[in-house]
Amino acid sequence: MDAFWKQIIWQQFGATIDMLENAMRACPDKLWSDPSKKPEWVSRDVVGFWYLAFHTLFWLDYYVSESEEGFAPPAPFTLDEFDPAGLLPERPYTKEELLRYLEHGRRKCRAKIAGLTEKSAHDRRKFGSAEGTFAELLLYNMRHVQHHTAQLNLMLRRETDSAPSWVGRTKTPL
Repeated sequence: MDAFWKQIIWQQFGATIDMLENAMRACPDKLWSDPSKKPEWVSRDVVGFWYLAFHTLFWLDYYVSESEEGFAPPAPFTLDEFDPAGLLPERPYTKEELLRYLEHGRRKCRAKIAGLTEKSAHDRRKFGSAEGTFAELLLYNMRHVQHHTAQLNLMLRRETDSAPSWVGRTKTPL
């Protein structure tokens, strides 16, 4: 794949990850694990800011994996996110744990984009209900991260009257 396109894709996907990181860092401790503060779409009873951040990071990690088979998030995270009954983690994850997971996802995503070839971009993949070329699933993943980052920023604005600014492109080199 052309270096020009890889650079553009990374600058935008990286900016999306940067915005997620900024929202996570901006979240006050009081809001982080308060289950009464949740985005409107969440139907689960015990969910807060931390869970939405975790959910976003889990699926970022998953969708940039080679395949469904053999996927496992790094410790202390589990595959509970796949549970159809909506099984929640045993405890709220800390900001530090999720920031480490964010770095894992950033490195993995950057490596995938840096290694893209015409063939790998066109390879068909299926992850759960998401199916398409790897290039399409990469954009799908970026949209998913940005969607939930916007929800986190809405929660911050609603609870603290402040939210991080827009990131136009990442400063992290490809």
